[in-house]
Amino acid sequence: MMFIALKTEDGARKGNISFYCHMLDVSRQGFYKYLANKDRPWKYQDLAEAMREICSEDEYNDTYGRIRMYQVLLLKPPEGVSILGGRTVYRVMEQIGLSHRPKRKPNGITKADREAMKTDDLLKRDFQSDRPLKKCVTDITEIKAKDGKLYVSAIFDCFDLGVLGLAMETNMKADLCVHTLDHALTAYPTLRGAIVHSDRGTQYTSEIYRKAVTKYGICQSMNSAGGRCHDNAGCESMWARMKSELLYNRYDTEQMTVEELKVVIWRYFISYWNNRRICSANGGLPPMLKRKQYYDSLELAA
Repeated sequence: MMFIALKTEDGARKGNISFYCHMLDVSRQGFYKYLANKDRPWKYQDLAEAMREICSEDEYNDTYGRIRMYQVLLLKPPEGVSILGGRTVYRVMEQIGLSHRPKRKPNGITKADREAMKTDDLLKRDFQSDRPLKKCVTDITEIKAKDGKLYVSAIFDCFDLGVLGLAMETNMKADLCVHTLDHALTAYPTLRGAIVHSDRGTQYTSEIYRKAVTKYGICQSMNSAGGRCHDNAGCESMWARMKSELLYNRYDTEQMTVEELKVVIWRYFISYWNNRRICSANGGLPPMLKRKQYYDSLELAA
């Protein structure tokens, strides 16, 4: 249509319209309809601008897919913009180049100590929780840096996927996992008595970690005997999301120092992930907002 409009000066040269329509197998009626509509403003222009603004609010919001973009539009409706269905949001995102296709690289690094005493699997792949600080998952991931490797350990709450404890070291000894517990219990003393699930890595079967678990009154849970990564899929998926949103195609970690990576990862989890990142599993709410709504509901009920 655009070609015909260009050749006929937007239909001004009447004599050539039939020829071009015939050659390109286009109806004259369709061509005139195109001319009538081509200068009209796009009906989704305001929605598209609202999406672009959402992506510019945070450095990592450009990783939002159709579902999370729709959820953030519902959570914070732009003034004067009609929020249509998720399918429309997807089409508009595709048209303005905002669609996101995550790149994932699973990387299991912990090794099981087959001789150590193990703990039962208390979660059995049930990563849902009806209240905060009841069930948690923990794991370690590895990131290559310019001056070595950074190992990141975190504890995630199954209720809202919030990060309760975070520790980072240049080794993956048991002390890393103990420090994660220390940070979590400092921030959330009522975590005492909760289930904390991990894989069967040597860090989690070590004597120093078991002493920390006993000290804090934590109910330790581990992958089932002969279990696979699916037994701790709740935590594995967090690492995949973090690397997809924070690292892949954004930073060349092997050109960054360990200290630079620590700052970036700390800000991502403690500031962005916990407080501003839209989480589809939470119904489109950031973890700490879902947590606040839960405690607010308890106060109202009381």
